Amino acid sequence: MSSSILERPLSEVFVSNRAQLRRIAQSIVRTVEQTDEVMQDAFLKIVDIAFDREVRQPFFYCCQVVRNLALDCCRRRTVEGNHRNFDVDVDLVDVPGAPSPHKVLHERQALDAIDRALDRLPAKTRFAFELYRLEGLTQREIAQRLGCSLGQVNGLIADAARAVESCRHLLGD
Repeated sequence: MSSSILERPLSEVFVSNRAQLRRIAQSIVRTVEQTDEVMQDAFLKIVDIAFDREVRQPFFYCCQVVRNLALDCCRRRTVEGNHRNFDVDVDLVDVPGAPSPHKVLHERQALDAIDRALDRLPAKTRFAFELYRLEGLTQREIAQRLGCSLGQVNGLIADAARAVESCRHLLGD
């Protein structure tokens, strides 16, 4: 990162990278409405945090705030979906291909394990992996964004892949 990014207020870094941050949010929440909600909440949080502390890597920090809020949005949507009341006899509803509650729980546990494995990685490694896997950027694009070599990007992605590989047993088939 250039020193000019480090000197800019956090809110300016957020605004100038809004398109990239929006792609991160949309890749997680999948809807325009929820993406807008996440981006608004993230900006308010960024503005609020900007007065409380100094952030060493503002762009990565903004990415993490957006990512965390998007994941919270998905979790909230899941919880709310599980608590809706309908005037329908659930036993009579035939939903083809609906996953069992056990399978859904197992998948959530696997995703949580993957998230924990990625949390143990350095921020740059996790970010490179997310750019590659979630945003679909090429290694060359990631190298340009991070200001490092293709070989280093390849190594970062490989390190993250090894961390995720430790969770493979939770994924089953």
